[in-house]
Amino acid sequence: MVLRLDDTDVERNTEASVNSIFEGLKWLNLGWDEDYKQSQRLALHQKTAWAIFDKGLAYRDFTPAHTGDAEKSGAQGTWLFNPGMRELSREESDRRAKAGEPFALRFRVPRGTGQQVRFTDAVYGEQAKAADDIEDFALLRSDGMPTYHLASCADDADLKITHIIRGQDHLTNTFKHVLIFEAAGALPPQFAHLPLLVAPDGTKLSKRRHGPVVSVTTYRDAGFLPEAFINFLCLLGWSPKNDREMLVLGDITELFTLEGINRANAVVNFKEPAATPEETFDPKAVWLNAEHIRGLAIEDLSARLLPIVREAGYDVDSTQMLRITPLIRERIKLLRDVLTTADFFFADQLLRYDPAELIPQKGDAAMAKRVLEKASQVLANVEFEHAPLDQTLRSAAQELGLKPGQMFQPIRVAVCGRKNAPPLFETLEVLGQGKTLARIGEALSKIQ
Repeated sequence: MVLRLDDTDVERNTEASVNSIFEGLKWLNLGWDEDYKQSQRLALHQKTAWAIFDKGLAYRDFTPAHTGDAEKSGAQGTWLFNPGMRELSREESDRRAKAGEPFALRFRVPRGTGQQVRFTDAVYGEQAKAADDIEDFALLRSDGMPTYHLASCADDADLKITHIIRGQDHLTNTFKHVLIFEAAGALPPQFAHLPLLVAPDGTKLSKRRHGPVVSVTTYRDAGFLPEAFINFLCLLGWSPKNDREMLVLGDITELFTLEGINRANAVVNFKEPAATPEETFDPKAVWLNAEHIRGLAIEDLSARLLPIVREAGYDVDSTQMLRITPLIRERIKLLRDVLTTADFFFADQLLRYDPAELIPQKGDAAMAKRVLEKASQVLANVEFEHAPLDQTLRSAAQELGLKPGQMFQPIRVAVCGRKNAPPLFETLEVLGQGKTLARIGEALSKIQ
């Protein structure tokens, strides 16, 4: 497995973008055996270009790009070549180059022979294009730097790359690459072009246009599991024959085939602008992440949640986190949800809540007050474990002539600051007697 940075585009090659690539791959645990930077392989690229030139398969073009006596194709009116440069004698070309005149080195595409450039794509099948419709593309720019086409092919041949798997937007480039491989005396690798990832409006995903949503590290920082994100990515444009959706890397490795890739572009569904952080992401990605979270062992999930909680400033130890995790596992979709789903476990003070939430269904403030006063009384003399808590609070409800739900809701809101919270008795057990009684006391002070 080779990791090669095609970093010869100076404008796009920033330290931040390079670091993001490495961080994303490391987070996904997708390792590699060798890594290279194209910018450090310029000597090889230039050697390849001049070897093609020496075979008469390239020529110097001393004119600015796409100007001068240019040949146009009839159908599209696109630029194909400058006849004056293509037909320039080798002696005249050498003389002008020696005199210091700048030039680009162009590939001499076969013309007037009826030649077809062909290759078989593992996804899109047999591909053919008339050589007469391919422009004399540059191998080296006027500053001596290689073009993408030349650098990639030279590196592919040198590193003995077996498969080139890339976006469908490169399909037309492949005709040029086949010509370069043949001119360099190298056997072309197997090509496979993947459907593009597009935004909901059908435009190609772009960092410039769509921002952080296209960066792997955005998903990491939002609380996706790496195994869930790989699962999501692999289902964009591919699916196993049995239509399974929950897949781990081992499953994908076993089931994946290039023949199973769809030809249609894959839509990544997110909302612009997003009303909530969750809407930033494709609902399928969020759902898969929640499923993978539920599939983790409690110890594993707890270990992943603990750094997030501590980074948020909460002083929580691993033992406490291990007790909280099973209570929230079914309630979180992203790891960072722990900060909103379980914050009342960590915080010394609850966030402000509406005192009206303390009033039970079909009850009033007086009922809420009676419930909390009774709870404060009985919970001061009970062992804080599930069974005793359950028995004590149900008995207290009977004494007050209330349904269990009417007893439990004011207590839940008092200790959690919300109606929607984990099971009550397990929550009280984790919070402990001191914190529970203190919060019930604070709730009583809010009731008019």
